[in-house]
Amino acid sequence: MRHLMSPLDFTTEELEKLFDLANDIERHPAKYAHACEGKILATCFYEPSTRTRLSFESAMTRLGGRVIGFSDAASSSASKGESVSDTIRVISCYADICAMRHFKEGAPMVAAEKAGIPVINAGDGGHQHPTQTLTDLLTIRTMKGRLSDFTVGLCGDLKFGRTVHSLINALVRYEGIHFIFISPEELRVPDYITEMLRSKNIPYEEVIRLEDVMPKLDLLYMTRVQRERFFNEEDYIRLKDFYILDRYKMTLAKKDMLVLHPLPRVNEISVEVDNDPRAAYFKQAQYGVYVRMALILTLLEITVE
Repeated sequence: MRHLMSPLDFTTEELEKLFDLANDIERHPAKYAHACEGKILATCFYEPSTRTRLSFESAMTRLGGRVIGFSDAASSSASKGESVSDTIRVISCYADICAMRHFKEGAPMVAAEKAGIPVINAGDGGHQHPTQTLTDLLTIRTMKGRLSDFTVGLCGDLKFGRTVHSLINALVRYEGIHFIFISPEELRVPDYITEMLRSKNIPYEEVIRLEDVMPKLDLLYMTRVQRERFFNEEDYIRLKDFYILDRYKMTLAKKDMLVLHPLPRVNEISVEVDNDPRAAYFKQAQYGVYVRMALILTLLEITVE
């Protein structure tokens, strides 16, 4: 039995197979429409989510399976004090696979250690968000044709953004990656990330102004400043509109640069950018369904001929 706690749980070769499967699902959805008949996915979300939870539910439904679960801790026995370990042991009696989001870092790992079914980390605190990273990688590979030789700009909340941390850790396994971190001083990427990059001799630079680096970028990964990660409202209000990607800034970019965003967005990408052919964030959301379908099939060891 296998779990997904981090994007690094799969080798790059295994990821290629996963992405090939996701692309085949995109091209031939009817072929997979009954692959998970009789199977049940439990979505255990201790923290609010729209995209990730509904993406998992859509993925399992499109595979012909069913979904049970809860959408926040208040509607689960966690509100009565039940531990994650006990919850997953019970869920293992009801479902065949579980997707868990938790506000505490490491909680899905605790669940995986006690589970009788595969567990997928659907986001844990400010730590990891592996299925978002798989979505990001699939989007890049499908739209660019490769996962190597890119200058990647990551912009916004690089301190608390778990999607950013997961994506960096995943991309360092590919050749020719150069990172540009774009953030205010208060939201710089954590030291453990930059120390890791230095130890691997992977080039990176840290800047404050987005305009200064736009012409260099092959990929721009925008993130929102997350209100829920701040300890006080004043800091959030001061930083929330620090970056706004608009039509003018897009004129500075390469003709084939892609703009990615894990969503939800607030103000960091102007709606006037949505019609730019380089805006890939809504396609990215669609690829999230395909990659989660492929992941469910892989972890349940279901093959479709």
